[in-house]
Amino acid sequence: MGKFKDLFVKRHIEFSPFYRWHHWIRFFAIMFLIVSGFYIAYPFLSPEMDPNPTGFLYAKGRTFHEIAGFILISMFMGKIYYFFFVKSDRDEIRSFKDLFSVKKGMKQIGYYLLIGKHPVLSGAYNVIQLLAYIGLYIMLLFLILTGLILYMHVYHESFLVFLNGPLTYLEVLLGGLASVREIHHILTWGVIIFIIAHVYMAVFNAVYGKEGTIDAIISGYKWEIPESEKLK
Repeated sequence: MGKFKDLFVKRHIEFSPFYRWHHWIRFFAIMFLIVSGFYIAYPFLSPEMDPNPTGFLYAKGRTFHEIAGFILISMFMGKIYYFFFVKSDRDEIRSFKDLFSVKKGMKQIGYYLLIGKHPVLSGAYNVIQLLAYIGLYIMLLFLILTGLILYMHVYHESFLVFLNGPLTYLEVLLGGLASVREIHHILTWGVIIFIIAHVYMAVFNAVYGKEGTIDAIISGYKWEIPESEKLK
């Protein structure tokens, strides 16, 4: 009877509502920031000629870019809090147990090369996923900091009064305003590369792993394959 029950694939909660909402808000904020950021760097659209001072398309684009930037900052801060202080997110922290496991890292590479089984994980992410997410959040941190430096030069009130000193020091440390803008642009390309790789790996895991990986980030549920079947 036990062996017969193992043949059934069970559904379980993989992502909480907060995790899913956070993922999609962050995704759309990043996508809008990428498109509007490229427009700010190279204004490929211009309003119709009008003698009245109403053609503020570029200014509007920059304003909405800044709004999306603050949404991303709130999502970044929310994720940091969720990671360290919410008990339901312990699986992400447990993923660090596998970070220095060469054996599991090699098995994971073998899985992606279609020559091996997926290793049993200690937490939510495999080694490659975890390294990719660490890289993403480092890039997001510096995108936020460099974005605030750029924003500081057009807005001088509110919380920026308190951040002016540290941000000015960081600006000088990074080589000046022109360098900050260049770093901001390069990091954007880094995030684009991450998104392409992330979508590819999500589709790969959904098709090859047959565990509903993509469905989970929408519905919250993932299909659980019995450990006895994974280890075969």
